[in-house]
Amino acid sequence: MAAASHFSFLGFSAMARFTSLFPSRHWTFGYDSVIMFVKDLAANVQDSCEHIGQGSDSGNNGFNENENEVPEIVFNVLDTMLMNTLDRLKTIRENISFPEIICPKIFRTAEYYEDEAMIRVLCSEGKLDAALWLRRELVMKNCIPDVVTHNQLINAICKAGCLEKAEYFIQEMLIRGPLPNSATFNTMMKGYCLHGEIDKALTIFSSMATHGIMPNRISCNILLHALCKEGLVGAARDLFTEILDDSCKRRPAHLITSTILMDCYFKSRDVAEALDNWRKILEDGTPINVVACNVLIHGLCLNHKMKHAFSCLGAMFKRGIRPDAFTCNTFLSHLGKIGEFDEALSFVGSMLSIGVSPDWLTYKLIAWGFCSRGEVGRASELLSWLLDNSIVPEPFIWNSIIYGYGKCGDIDNALLIKKQMISTGVCPNIYTYNAIIYALLKVANIKGALSTLREMVERNVSPDIVTYNMLVGAACDVGLVQLALQLHDEMLRTGYNPDVITYTELIKGHCVKGNFIEAEEIFAKIWNSGLRVDRVPCQIMVKTYCKPGRLEHSFGLFENLLKS
Repeated sequence: MAAASHFSFLGFSAMARFTSLFPSRHWTFGYDSVIMFVKDLAANVQDSCEHIGQGSDSGNNGFNENENEVPEIVFNVLDTMLMNTLDRLKTIRENISFPEIICPKIFRTAEYYEDEAMIRVLCSEGKLDAALWLRRELVMKNCIPDVVTHNQLINAICKAGCLEKAEYFIQEMLIRGPLPNSATFNTMMKGYCLHGEIDKALTIFSSMATHGIMPNRISCNILLHALCKEGLVGAARDLFTEILDDSCKRRPAHLITSTILMDCYFKSRDVAEALDNWRKILEDGTPINVVACNVLIHGLCLNHKMKHAFSCLGAMFKRGIRPDAFTCNTFLSHLGKIGEFDEALSFVGSMLSIGVSPDWLTYKLIAWGFCSRGEVGRASELLSWLLDNSIVPEPFIWNSIIYGYGKCGDIDNALLIKKQMISTGVCPNIYTYNAIIYALLKVANIKGALSTLREMVERNVSPDIVTYNMLVGAACDVGLVQLALQLHDEMLRTGYNPDVITYTELIKGHCVKGNFIEAEEIFAKIWNSGLRVDRVPCQIMVKTYCKPGRLEHSFGLFENLLKS
């Protein structure tokens, strides 16, 4: 009974304090410490019992004759030792903060995910150096970014043109991890295809299987599009045949591949093959979308099959496929090119009536059409309508209207549009200033054109070769050859090499001033420079030589032209 009472006392007091130290929600935290504590306690109890046994009589080893009875001093010692040990453990636990042990791992994990997200953001913003630095910092901490982050890095590296570095990244992923997937190799292939290195893209394609990654439909479409872009129709057809013969024959997935091949046929002027490819798509029962229809319509318009294109538009409505802005712009562009601009405007009105909203290309095509027909006023009305509807047009529309007014000799309205353009917040570009210079030279205002040239430089808009050629030609027309030569020298200092038009204008200026020797020197410079010489400088020189006293030079030049 005494033993039972002492054991119950131990169970109630010591074990109650033991469980109070480790509530159930913290049990996993102190599991290893508890095991060590129990082992130490058992060893201490064993040592104490051996010590008590050695200090008692050898007859009963310190116990009563009744083997079931245990001396009370043993349990008192055990109870005291357990209490002291638990008190020490409680003190240690209170001095060690729970968040200091568990939370650092949680914080590092959260920081790691934030760094991964930051790498992807930096790649999307084109800040490749910062993304690579952050990735290197993670690797130094033994935190390897996941495969999605690596794919983003490889894509950014390929866009920067560092294809060898991107391939090195893939090799590093194969060694260190994470293992690349099909998107990794597709990104690498796309990078090579964009830079015209199809052979290397095919090598990447063939190496996918060796790494246990099967090419998917996207892989084949990337190669097919690149082959079509390079005009390799036969190779594209062979690849398309292999795609159709693979084990994965999901018919809807063939639409993109078939559309790419059909577009290739149209661009190579093989209309029969393109239409045969379209017929196979319909016979296979593949669901048709607006993109495939737009490719078909664009190809027919490109090959001057306008009636067939309108028939395809009718078939779209019958199938319940709604045309989009691309459909509208395709018809608008091709009708404008063949001079049917009124019909093009009527078509745009029909598209608007069925709810097809125009985009920026639609407005640009309409403005260009009005200006090319000399109806600059209607283009200006379109500009006013856009501004009234809080739509700020792109510089192309402004430039088209400025050029249209300049072509008509209306310099006041041209300058007014430019002033309105700046006040709206649209910065003039090189085409804007070239249109203004053209308008000023149209009314023989060379002084104003030179002033516009200085304004360009002040606004950090660099003149191009078109700018200088217009000014050189205008100076030579009025006999200011010295000014033309100064502009020629300024062109060289700017870094532009004069072309045939520049030299032709200088020849004309020298001939007008009667500087035949200088004109002959420039003509010989063109002839010996390897530039493609057209008939204009030749006509100027022949006409100059046909004057009295220089007819033999004209025959000599004519013979040289025949020999060349």
